[in-house]
Amino acid sequence: MGLSISVGILGTPGLRDDAEVLHRALETAGVAWREPAAPDNGADGFYAGFPYSYLSKLRRVYVLHRVGEPVTGVRGVDEEQFEDEMELVDEETYLFDSHLLCHSDCEGYYIPTDFTDPLFLPTGSGVSGGGMVGSSGGLLAELQGFAAAIGVRLAADGTLDPAESARLAALPADDPFEPEIFAWHQLYQACRASLADGRAIVFG
Repeated sequence: MGLSISVGILGTPGLRDDAEVLHRALETAGVAWREPAAPDNGADGFYAGFPYSYLSKLRRVYVLHRVGEPVTGVRGVDEEQFEDEMELVDEETYLFDSHLLCHSDCEGYYIPTDFTDPLFLPTGSGVSGGGMVGSSGGLLAELQGFAAAIGVRLAADGTLDPAESARLAALPADDPFEPEIFAWHQLYQACRASLADGRAIVFG
């Protein structure tokens, strides 16, 4: 089992009810965004996925960078240090200001609308992921902010050129940051697709 990530499915007929629940909750919160209908031409969206543990490992390196600690791949860390660092992740999560941290591990949405902090919609809204909704742009900015710390080489404008994207996709399994970079790369691509098409990133 693992986390699936997609862009473009929320507007399909099969998820129409879920989309309407999200739209109503966002409207109540003062956010004017709706998922466009799925294109009639059957154009493919973005689909990716990775083990749930990869997301935790990515959050760990993000927090280490955020608090100014040395950033290391999880594979070189003993169990006691890992537990201490995950407590630090919890502490930073409870600041409620990070789109990467304040989101369900297994369901929910990022939407292509700018807002500073993640949205916490009422529990009774019925929005999956516990009502936590992130901004695709906010998540992208966070990913760009610590890319260099895990060895991702962004262009001066913060984009990932095709050659670097291909390098990340072919990263050897024994690379110290392989789990973190794999998750980073998939989320980065999902953010770019979401912002380009005006569609939500869906965790499922």
